[in-house]
Amino acid sequence: MRNFWRNRDIILMLALVLGLGLGQFAVYTEKLVLPALGVVMTLSVLEVPVTIFRHWSSLLRATAAGLGMSFLLLGGLLLLLSRLAIREQELANGFIIMASVPPAVAVIPFTRFLEGDERFTLLGAVGCYLAALVLTPLLSLLLLEGGVLVQPQQIAIIVAKLILLPLLLSWLLQWLNWAAKIAPYKGALTNWSFFLITFTIVGLNRQLFLHQPLTLLPVFAIALCSTFLWGEIVERFCRWQGLEQPLMISLVLLGTLKNYGLAGGLALTLFSTQTSVPAAVSTVFMIVYVIWLNAKKRWFWSNQTQPATLNI
Repeated sequence: MRNFWRNRDIILMLALVLGLGLGQFAVYTEKLVLPALGVVMTLSVLEVPVTIFRHWSSLLRATAAGLGMSFLLLGGLLLLLSRLAIREQELANGFIIMASVPPAVAVIPFTRFLEGDERFTLLGAVGCYLAALVLTPLLSLLLLEGGVLVQPQQIAIIVAKLILLPLLLSWLLQWLNWAAKIAPYKGALTNWSFFLITFTIVGLNRQLFLHQPLTLLPVFAIALCSTFLWGEIVERFCRWQGLEQPLMISLVLLGTLKNYGLAGGLALTLFSTQTSVPAAVSTVFMIVYVIWLNAKKRWFWSNQTQPATLNI
């Protein structure tokens, strides 16, 4: 039973089911989404030492790869597919916000249990989040359409609260030697914070999910293409280039998983519940996709060997 309540996949699926069944209560948890995101972000970078910035060459290489995979390729794919398939401007704005945010904070723990290159993912994710302090507000303001009026400082303040502040707080906790004390509770706190975020986003869009599912088919199609299909393309390209398997896994994660919690939180704060629908749908697909990757690791990747590597 203890393992049941600590299982990330089960917790997120439970959030999905309860969001659909008891979504009327999500109005009471809506204001807790941004604080919960702050907790997740702080815990996710708790193992990032200040000394990471001493290795500039490694950081720059991994950051360039992370920016290319998450912002340029995946972000460009989301914008292209949404432009082709989405007609409602509120939903389109949701995909624009998703394209503008950095990789999911979960890429770091996911890399660990998928046996990817943890150092590469860590450096790439940190670099992306630092770059996102400028890129996320800039891209959002340049790409958002439909007469939406958003003040630049409004997005910048939210991004700073969810990226810069957690990073500084994590370093303070390390300096106070509290990181080791928090470590035993890190997994549970992260999982249940994700539960709150997922429950709220799904619950606020409950009526749309249950009563207008056909209107979400384009959103489902984009989520499917940007995870399963695009991940397969990235994997095949990495193998064609002869990259080492741990590095391939890191690139697949950086190139397929966006920070849907951050995107949903921005959508709820700046726009409407409908704008958060793409993030809610993509969160569900992320859960299923990571379960699929874990199955591939056991059934297929364990039998693969690759000679080449990328030194960072």
